[in-house]
Amino acid sequence: MAKSTAENTNLRLKSVLDVLTEGTWTGDALNAGGVLAEATVRVPFSPHEAELLSGGIPRGHKTLTSATAKLVKAGWLVKGRSGWTITEDGMRATVAFADADAFAAALDAGTPVPADTPVPVAPVAAPAKVAAARTTRKSAVVKNAEAADETVTKAPAKKAPAKKAPAKKAAEAVGKAAKIIEEAVEPVVKAVRARKAAPKTKSEASVAASLEGPDVETFPQPEAVAVAGDFNTLLGAPENWAPQYDEAQMAFDFVAQQWKINAELPAGYYTFKIALNRSWEENYGAFGTFDGPNHELHHDGGAVTIRYDHRTRDITIN
Repeated sequence: MAKSTAENTNLRLKSVLDVLTEGTWTGDALNAGGVLAEATVRVPFSPHEAELLSGGIPRGHKTLTSATAKLVKAGWLVKGRSGWTITEDGMRATVAFADADAFAAALDAGTPVPADTPVPVAPVAAPAKVAAARTTRKSAVVKNAEAADETVTKAPAKKAPAKKAPAKKAAEAVGKAAKIIEEAVEPVVKAVRARKAAPKTKSEASVAASLEGPDVETFPQPEAVAVAGDFNTLLGAPENWAPQYDEAQMAFDFVAQQWKINAELPAGYYTFKIALNRSWEENYGAFGTFDGPNHELHHDGGAVTIRYDHRTRDITIN
């Protein structure tokens, strides 16, 4: 019986901890993108999860990225600018809650890891086995995609596409997601920040000029900052998750050295990210993580102010 998206996501969250634990045994230094890619290889996307969203990210990948916040909240994972690190409790959680159902229940309930749970140790010849297994799994994804292509070529035109397209699409989605996330590492961030092109339009020139504020201590700021999320249309933008529109832009407070936006929103649950310079090239999610999981807003309805501090990547909502 096919598993639900929630069940698959919990399995992938456990895989994230498993991958990071194995990394401590082998000395492998996988970045966040590599960890997530391996988790999706171990627990492949269903056809529904493999569907690409407007940003070109598979639905299941976006769900997994957001769900990793649970691991941080549980104290099992630390997300830093240099990468992700599993904590000792996180390693012990893979032993205490080895069963998928037990792991999901403990994560949702905030169940602490029993104090007497040992830290897992590498099995004999673990480095070779883990590396071989990882290579085998990744090769299997490629072979599945190739097999799908071959079947489409040989089988009758009416039957082959319907049967093999989901497998091929899932494999392509995993590869695309891995590539996107692997590129979102610190060197890329530095390159983006270092790229200071002169304003090309009157609008951009106006924004750049507006940053010449009062004589206060300043920190280098982007030309524009947007709150890009699922409520942009409520602000008057043509579509959601689109940082290029004026309606999503924040205003810069020179004295506070923060960007802010005021809005009137109906009661509800909203998600968003901070996107710089009217594009997704540089964006920040929860915990100030580059291309990280979405910020969440549980709103009672009415006026709300969102502030963003570019120095710390922190946001405040009130």
